[in-house]
Amino acid sequence: MAKGNQFGLAPSGFALIVFAIAVMSVPAYAQTNPYVIAASNVAVDSSSAAALPAATSDEANDPILTIKKRVDEVNVVFIATDRHGKFVRNLNQTDFSIFDDHKPVQSILNFRRETDLPIELGLLMDVSGSVQGRFGFEKEAATGFLQHIIRPGYDRAFVVGFNKESRLTQDFTDQVPLLAAGVQRLSNGGGTALYDAIYKACKEKLLREPSDRPIRKAIVILSDGEDNQSEYTRAQAIEIAQRAEVLIYAISTDDSGLIMRGDKVLEDLASATGGRAFFPYKMKDITHAFAAIEDELRSQYDVSYKPSDFDADGRYRSIQITALKKDLQVRARRGYYAPRQ
Repeated sequence: MAKGNQFGLAPSGFALIVFAIAVMSVPAYAQTNPYVIAASNVAVDSSSAAALPAATSDEANDPILTIKKRVDEVNVVFIATDRHGKFVRNLNQTDFSIFDDHKPVQSILNFRRETDLPIELGLLMDVSGSVQGRFGFEKEAATGFLQHIIRPGYDRAFVVGFNKESRLTQDFTDQVPLLAAGVQRLSNGGGTALYDAIYKACKEKLLREPSDRPIRKAIVILSDGEDNQSEYTRAQAIEIAQRAEVLIYAISTDDSGLIMRGDKVLEDLASATGGRAFFPYKMKDITHAFAAIEDELRSQYDVSYKPSDFDADGRYRSIQITALKKDLQVRARRGYYAPRQ
């Protein structure tokens, strides 16, 4: 379902080129509504480009854009940990079994231990009224995280605040001072449209044609997981994140110490995409959660494989990666959507 609210564009007149890519080739998800820009003096990174024509609301029925690249190649990022939760970084492809659509894969095309890939990161901060208690500390912790993880000339990030709508306070940039300023511009109040925020971030910022180099794409969410305003569903948010090959990391802002309904939401968003959810009770634990995310993004494996009995039919296909060594656990996205031809 297309989002009904209209979003204005920054005074600069720049918009985003958006390509819809699932695994290696997918139906086109053209941009319909760019973000609201929270302030007219927000710096727009030079990587932003002119807008494509807007799509109709029936995006799924539009003609597809096909990237002429091997469509039967699947790329998966995953991590392996021991029984104590420590990352295991010295494994090879022979240490894992990989099933695609419940069948052993036909062949492994590439297997890499990735500790230093460029990162494209979206920071999505819940600014609704429900997160008021620790909002100031969360902004400070998020700023520290960006200062540690973004390397100028190598990584880049953007900042979004969301309540009933999403507001881009800093576009993609590798300049940490601009990102820090984008975080500080966030102010809280209003309802919560978490699923809409994820959908927009993936569709308008992270869902595009494949890069000529491997890139780690992730979204870090600070929220209590309660959604009462979204027009998109949780399933739609997960689907587009999987299409964009985005890892979702979630840090709960709930400090009640109780198991809340939003906890399951955050767990589901993270586990479906190969990310992880954190539930810090004390404020200092928020900083520890950010540190764990940074460590994890630098401690991953990347595998490309050719599935058995692959059809470019647009169907959802499950992924199961299992460690053959005892006491090792693997975390990866649950599956992907095959392209259509």
